[in-house]
Amino acid sequence: MHDHPSHNETRALRLGVAGPVGTGKSSVIAAICRQLRDEFALGVITNDIYTDEDARFLKSAGVLPAERIRAVETGSCPHTAIRDDVTMNLIAVEDMERDFAPLDIVLVESGGDNLTATFSPALVDAQIFVLDVAGGGDVARKGGPGISGADLLVINKIDLGEHVDVDVDRMVADATNARKGGPVLALSRKRPETVEQLCAWVREMHKTYAAGGHIPVDPGPMAPHHHGEGDGHSHSHGHTHSHD
Repeated sequence: MHDHPSHNETRALRLGVAGPVGTGKSSVIAAICRQLRDEFALGVITNDIYTDEDARFLKSAGVLPAERIRAVETGSCPHTAIRDDVTMNLIAVEDMERDFAPLDIVLVESGGDNLTATFSPALVDAQIFVLDVAGGGDVARKGGPGISGADLLVINKIDLGEHVDVDVDRMVADATNARKGGPVLALSRKRPETVEQLCAWVREMHKTYAAGGHIPVDPGPMAPHHHGEGDGHSHSHGHTHSHD
């Protein structure tokens, strides 16, 4: 177990948002910020390998003052910076908390990754994993640490279901089954009631955390996997170590 500071109002809830490329992680964060910025003091840390594109998107959307949105350029495959060596992110989070103290919630967005990417509990207190219907209705059945172990699974862009021939209700049922009843939220930024459900979950998580009632749970290490790089070289990770 990692040692965490005592859970109180002086240390922000650190909430990770992970998921494959293009599932809408930035839009999930934007929705949370828009809805909750008047209730909570918020900050955002985005991750990308070589760019600050996600941070620029959030700044241009005006969801928070620009100085409360900061980018970490990881320079490596995204999961490395959120799981294997969280130093860059931890420094960014702690700098943000110091500069804008007291913050209530810091949202940490992972770079787009695969279905097994999860945050280390050394970095975040709770994590949201984001899928989208355009990625295919069968994705939720495939499972993996992110799908099965994150504190909340979001199935995003449900308004697109009919256009991509995905049965959203079936996808939610499959996800709930894969998570053994853990919370699953069907979300569309175009459906305000679903955005409110997302924000209600964040409110409740913060309340539980601030009261000392939330213990970070590690969804588990990534499965062994392989990357083929664009320059013709490749590297692989066989993560068998745990972060207990």
